[in-house]
Amino acid sequence: MKIIKNKTNQLLGAHTSIQGGVVKSVELASKLGFTAMQIFTKNNNQWSGKIITDEEARAFREKLAESGIEFVLSHDSYLINLCAPDDSILAKSRGAFIDEIERCRQLGIRYLNFHPGSHGGRGMEEGIKLIAESINLAHRKTSGADVYSTLETTAGQGNSIGYRFEQMREIIDLVEDKERMKVCIDTAHIFAAGYELRVEKEFDKVFKEFDDIIGLDRLVAFHVNDSKKDLGTKVDRHDHIGKGFIGLEGFRNLMNHPKLTHIPKILETPKGKEQLEDLENLDVLRSLIN
Repeated sequence: MKIIKNKTNQLLGAHTSIQGGVVKSVELASKLGFTAMQIFTKNNNQWSGKIITDEEARAFREKLAESGIEFVLSHDSYLINLCAPDDSILAKSRGAFIDEIERCRQLGIRYLNFHPGSHGGRGMEEGIKLIAESINLAHRKTSGADVYSTLETTAGQGNSIGYRFEQMREIIDLVEDKERMKVCIDTAHIFAAGYELRVEKEFDKVFKEFDDIIGLDRLVAFHVNDSKKDLGTKVDRHDHIGKGFIGLEGFRNLMNHPKLTHIPKILETPKGKEQLEDLENLDVLRSLIN
């Protein structure tokens, strides 16, 4: 295994497996030389997960403190839909989201990343209201938890919400505790949603727009993924860096934008068990830094 150490001050890493327990994820990320990582705190395709013991939480925190990992993002379960049109699914989603926040609190993870939701035909306005109601409920139930609710941009596939910056802003505007709201940008998602990243002037316009609508102060992470589908297709398919339609120039723009270099960047590209593909993708990203 060839590991090229990070010669930049940018925080870089990838979504990391928790096979064998959450503590194993820190060990693997450290072995791979990550300075940032994302994990699930449980099986991402189940409503409930194995209880995190105090011993396990303590071991995770200790391993993390000893490592070179400076930023950790948790991704919630794919089953959760905070604006589900079915009342029973909405109730389960809200309960599971609250549990995700509590799991982050236990582990000392400060950022919980989640897709806003899919309105299922109810319409964008109703969906946005329901998402905000769900977040408000979760925040009230987890008052005092040092965990930020981190909205992830979407590609706009199907009835998903969050593919325009304005939609994210509307959600935040309806949340009572705005201090707990942060944002994660997925490069493949916003590209598929119609935001041009390949041309430097257009890239700059995209992030000027983000700053004007949401504010760069809310941006805490990037999911760094190339896109298997072209600009504006609204199809969510991740590809390796430089192998998709965004291409190397889009990521060169990202890696060198002066207002974005301090934002942690985390891969969600295809990988095997040992995550060697992540090392290749990170090497490509580093090679693009001027």
